[in-house]
Amino acid sequence: MPTETQPAPTVLTGTLLKAHNQGEVAIGYRGDLPPFSFVPAPGSEPRGYSIELCRSLAHAMAEAVHKPLRIRWVPLTAASRIPAVEQGQVDLECGTTTSTHDRQQRVAFSPLIFVSGTRLLVPRDSTVQSLRDLAGQRVSVTAGTTNEQILRDLAAQHRVPVTLVPSSDHDASFSLLARGQVQAFATDEVLLYVRAAQSGTQRELYRLVGDRLSYEPYAIMFRKGDPAMAAVVADAFHEMARNGEIERQYRQWFMRKLPFLGITLGLPMSTQLRLSIETLASNP
Repeated sequence: MPTETQPAPTVLTGTLLKAHNQGEVAIGYRGDLPPFSFVPAPGSEPRGYSIELCRSLAHAMAEAVHKPLRIRWVPLTAASRIPAVEQGQVDLECGTTTSTHDRQQRVAFSPLIFVSGTRLLVPRDSTVQSLRDLAGQRVSVTAGTTNEQILRDLAAQHRVPVTLVPSSDHDASFSLLARGQVQAFATDEVLLYVRAAQSGTQRELYRLVGDRLSYEPYAIMFRKGDPAMAAVVADAFHEMARNGEIERQYRQWFMRKLPFLGITLGLPMSTQLRLSIETLASNP
């Protein structure tokens, strides 16, 4: 009696093979980026908009390898995140990483998850209105970010002699401003908005000034040269766009009162992100 032909098993390669063999997905996160990626309390798992999208990707990876996969959380810094992806220390990097042409030569990126831009945070009583007003002064930046390079390039282009003071993370960069050791803190607008909104005291002490100094399209990083993993990411984003998951997570983290933080940002979705979601949903 003839036996029923069984489909050939999928041959796993790259990141998916690693995940299958180890039974886990290594997710890189940063703990100082609310509402994208942050740790609510010592010892707790990361939470946030980027984190929840990465959980969905981890679920898609588990379906692709046909077995449950636990998540192993790996703390990263702005400077360590790209090498960690390149060297296989993490499978996904979930924070506020800008997809740039230079970075695309080293790592792969998911579709767009958010759009921001570099701006300046200054004390409320400061007379600074733009980068030009910072001539001869000090500006804190976080090492390894696009903001650091943008400020260097713009200062040179416009011949504004500023001293950039890099720190290891955004908390340290902000602390320099809070202690009066710098006259401004430069990073992505949305992150500054959160800083200024976290308490009534900070709203009274600081303000954002000037126009956006850059365009920062955020995406999730994974290893370059891995077509099977790229297909899983693309398919997962198509499904999240189609079933409304991206918009649900956006409303949760940007339009409603934030869990653990007690603030409401009230940041409507950008036109660029909305168009990206619509395109993802209509193009399988």
